[in-house]
Amino acid sequence: MEIVLPDKSYQIIVKRHALDSVGEWIASLWKNKKIAIISDENVYPIYGKKLQQQLADYEVCHYAVPAGESSKSLDMATTLYEFLADHQFTRSDALIALGGGVVGDLAGFVASTYMRGIAFVQIPTSLLAQVDSSIGGKTAVNSSKAKNMIGTFAQPDGVLIDPETLNTLPELRVREGIAEIIKCGAISDVSLWKDLEKLTGIQDLLAHSEAIILKALQVKKTVVEEDEFDNGARLLLNFGHTIGHAIENTAGYGKISHGEAVAIGMVKISQTAEMNQQMPAGITKKISTMNQKYGLPINYQPWEAEKFYTAITHDKKARGDNLNIILLKDIGQAYIQKIKLTDIKDYLIEGK
Repeated sequence: MEIVLPDKSYQIIVKRHALDSVGEWIASLWKNKKIAIISDENVYPIYGKKLQQQLADYEVCHYAVPAGESSKSLDMATTLYEFLADHQFTRSDALIALGGGVVGDLAGFVASTYMRGIAFVQIPTSLLAQVDSSIGGKTAVNSSKAKNMIGTFAQPDGVLIDPETLNTLPELRVREGIAEIIKCGAISDVSLWKDLEKLTGIQDLLAHSEAIILKALQVKKTVVEEDEFDNGARLLLNFGHTIGHAIENTAGYGKISHGEAVAIGMVKISQTAEMNQQMPAGITKKISTMNQKYGLPINYQPWEAEKFYTAITHDKKARGDNLNIILLKDIGQAYIQKIKLTDIKDYLIEGK
């Protein structure tokens, strides 16, 4: 699969055991570069040695950040800038992001800002990163006010996805990736939604992960190519995210996973929209049923609407006094609805 953009195009490889040929892949992209592998303390012990061996022809160093959302910060970015400077990295050198969404976002942000930008690739090892955050060029760190508030648009030189890495994930991390797959089906791909309905559960999905990942990536590829900088069609990818990010923010990052928050966000936005006849009757139940099939939540306690509203006012999706929310005409057909920022309170109802 290839992402084709006006200023840059790159390949996405989705292949079981692709990590066994990382050296050949990197050699096809880069020559004579110093490489830093940025990973975390959970992932690097599993895959770091294999990557180091594959990159024997390069000068390679690595840094493993603490696992978890707290590493997606300006403080950690500064630590990585200093690490690169200590190793005398120049604009001719490069980074490999090896890990989940936190590592991918952080390493991409560092690569895009160190010396005004150096090359990087993504090797996502979590399902969430494989179907969502590793492609499209969004990089970011969190602030104390909002998730992903400080970031850049920077496209990688390539993305390598090995579905075998999913076998080392705890089930919680698999489930949060499935939330983004459910979202992709809901907004744009009825056939993906039907696949999810036919599969018997998480283990069955993992057995068919290569095909499922490719379908989810196709959804994101289409909207990214149409709207690289998130001003139009790409906003459709935010279904469930407005409320989901608010839940993450108020809970404290790391207390609830991104995927769990998005799953709840999809249900909550649909409840009010269905009640207001902005979405078809019965669609909230379909989304709730799909979430529950894959062990995802449909509610959150304590439900603190005022705190959620405050968090949403700091969300980067808010434009002045307006907010774009994503609703569904039906499964597979999403649309953008502009509302007054204050009107989002109507969608912050406490569900059953």
